[in-house]
Amino acid sequence: MNHIAAAEEQIVTERIKQKLNEVNFAAQNHLSPIQDHVNFTLQQAYFKCAYECFDRRRKQEEISNCVEYCSVPVVNAQQRVENEMAKFQEKLNRALMVCQDKFEAAKLQQLKTNALNDLESCVEQSTQDSIKTLPHLAERLKASFSVNN
Repeated sequence: MNHIAAAEEQIVTERIKQKLNEVNFAAQNHLSPIQDHVNFTLQQAYFKCAYECFDRRRKQEEISNCVEYCSVPVVNAQQRVENEMAKFQEKLNRALMVCQDKFEAAKLQQLKTNALNDLESCVEQSTQDSIKTLPHLAERLKASFSVNN
């Protein structure tokens, strides 16, 4: 590989990293109210509930069961967010894999100059499509947790 091609590939790699950073930033931006709800509202309710479980008249097993019961909303919410984000990440990964496959096929056909441009364009489209789904994902999670803006 000549120096120009290597430099071009490095520039494209940096641009792709920037696109992925944009997705991360958008995800954090859209999901921060949900994380705030889980980390503060639900955690606070959990600790208040768990505090009430500690009563000297109760047996240790009753206290443990009570505390576990109190943790259910927080654990369920965290799992829901994690599951939704895993699905989001999986979709993005599949889209980026398609871009990578197209790039590899173009390289094999010696279409190197177009291959880098096509790769960058494909990654741009995939990341923008992913970013567009974030408001819907956030609204779905907010609705399921009854979070008001």
